[in-house]
Amino acid sequence: MTATFGSFAIERMTSAATLATIIIVLSVLGLAILVVRREELSVLRLAPSSLIAFLAWALISTFWSTDRSDTLFGWVSLLGFAILAITIGHIRDTLQTVRAIGDTLRVLLAASLAVEILSGILLDVPILFLDIEGNLAIGGPIQGLFGTRNMLGFVAVIALITFVIEWRTQSVVAPIAIPSVALAGFLALLSASPTVLVLAVAVGVVTGALTIVRITPQSRRSFVQWMLGALVALALAVAFALRHPIIAWMGGGSDFSMRADLWNKVLDFIAVRPIQGWGWFGPWQRGEYPFTYINFLLDNNHQTALNAYFDVTLQLGVIGFLLFVLLGGIAVVRSWLVASVRRSVVYAWTPLVLITLAVDSMFESFTLAGAGWFMLVLCALRAGQSRSWRENIDAANTGVIPTLRGHG
Repeated sequence: MTATFGSFAIERMTSAATLATIIIVLSVLGLAILVVRREELSVLRLAPSSLIAFLAWALISTFWSTDRSDTLFGWVSLLGFAILAITIGHIRDTLQTVRAIGDTLRVLLAASLAVEILSGILLDVPILFLDIEGNLAIGGPIQGLFGTRNMLGFVAVIALITFVIEWRTQSVVAPIAIPSVALAGFLALLSASPTVLVLAVAVGVVTGALTIVRITPQSRRSFVQWMLGALVALALAVAFALRHPIIAWMGGGSDFSMRADLWNKVLDFIAVRPIQGWGWFGPWQRGEYPFTYINFLLDNNHQTALNAYFDVTLQLGVIGFLLFVLLGGIAVVRSWLVASVRRSVVYAWTPLVLITLAVDSMFESFTLAGAGWFMLVLCALRAGQSRSWRENIDAANTGVIPTLRGHG
């Protein structure tokens, strides 16, 4: 967990080679654990088929990539974080997973606040090798140990969800839970990230909707689900129609304008290779076409498309986009249905995190690398453990009627 969420700090304090070595070693250990525990696992349920298809297509893109070695390296990174997520998903139940992520984020967020205090108040100088600008004394924006204010805001929202779930399940005592929630909220606010407000609203709305579904009698639950789905579709349509006033109200006009210019250029290059894309790279590699040319045209130095959906379409084409949406979409539906019928609030963690990933993917490409990708794979695996066609096959082979089994 620490290597995943702290990857930026590890790379800056050591080197990219050190981080790669850590991930490789952990991945090998993860594979060894899965092999040792193979008798407890089902091959059919080892990983979601949509995940396997996405990884396979990313690997196949090596054949038409502009740089095969960089594509292969990017794919290995994708695979490494996926293996870590798969291993954790199989050896830890949902509550144990939430606790492990909660402990990790508590430490990293506390360390982020500590270095911001050191930089912005005690020393009053930037910490350049960590990209910390030292703006704490003037109210932000701050970056912490995560490189950018948007990444800090994203992690803080994930942490808020996790800390509240810990609190509600009484996994941690109030003297730990309450300061943890306050810390995450404080850093989310100081990040001054324009996406934090969007994520907070989205999580709040989804939490309210899930609460309504959970307290609705089973006989009327299906009707309520469809009604909520219709309301979501209507809300999205209204938000799109009023997007300019909303952006102005949020104060993100210049930020969105920059993104819009970038997305328009990305769409131009998607049109050149709409089916297969330009090859998988993950974060944009320096010196690689078309990324450098896009930055040249915009006179900027973007490292991603600032939109996971556009980014994956640019690199893997429409096929990659559909596989990516399929991976996340199926996971959202499965986890939502499980959380709707399970009494424990811990099952709400998976759909809430997945919705956060889905919404954030409209403004950043975090879900295509590192901690974001790790969380997507982990949640997709967790969602598929209770609702999957593989469960019916396993049940047919063992003669056991499938149910929504524990896993936390």
